[in-house]
Amino acid sequence: MSDGYSVGEVARVAGITVRTLHHYDEIGLLSPGGRTPAGYRRYQDTDLDRLQQILFYRELGFPLEEIAAILDDHSVSPREHLRRQHRLLTERIAHLQELAAAVEHAMEAKKMGIQLTPEEKFELFGESYREEWEAEAEQRWGDTEAWAQSQRRTAEYGKADWQRIKAETDALNARLVEAFTAGEPADGGPAMDLAEVHRQHICENFYDCTFEIHRGIAGMYVADPRFTEVYERLAPGLARWLHDAMLANAAFRTGEQA
Repeated sequence: MSDGYSVGEVARVAGITVRTLHHYDEIGLLSPGGRTPAGYRRYQDTDLDRLQQILFYRELGFPLEEIAAILDDHSVSPREHLRRQHRLLTERIAHLQELAAAVEHAMEAKKMGIQLTPEEKFELFGESYREEWEAEAEQRWGDTEAWAQSQRRTAEYGKADWQRIKAETDALNARLVEAFTAGEPADGGPAMDLAEVHRQHICENFYDCTFEIHRGIAGMYVADPRFTEVYERLAPGLARWLHDAMLANAAFRTGEQA
């Protein structure tokens, strides 16, 4: 567009709020390159390039002040910025990959009172499995009825049981990816049905997962990066979609607001 982009257009394309763009302008982090005769902001292509850089560093947890210092350091060439971003992303990916492949199974395993040898745990849940995750799970849920119930129900589980549960989980994940990539809305019937299968899988194998508990699990999928990454590795955006489907399912089946 020759006359630039409105603040609303930029917010929609970038997936952020108009208020965020106004704040960036107010603190001097991203000021639009133009204004209309009436004084409305108009963003140019160079502004969008800078916004892309800002959002990249925000995603990695950099504070706005540090982002401003990085982007305003004219001694650093665009090529050097790309090298730095590549390095940061590579480091983050390596760290997340170390955790993500096994973390959901590992956390659930302790919560459900898994009865496996250390060797079997690593065989089932991957070489990234860490014993300390078990202590974390017990600290978080050890005083709940769900924990106590899962301890009782899984006390007799052996390796074959956990292999079956993992196979069921993998099959459900494949169905989730298929529905998500097909464009099914998170609050539509197919997505909510899969969310209910997810809940019933927990009920059948571990503990009575109420809709309230299921909402809490949904929250973990977007609040805890370790859980989020499990689904993001399957399909980018799947964690948020599943979270929304679980909330929509709970609201639909209980008649409450999501």
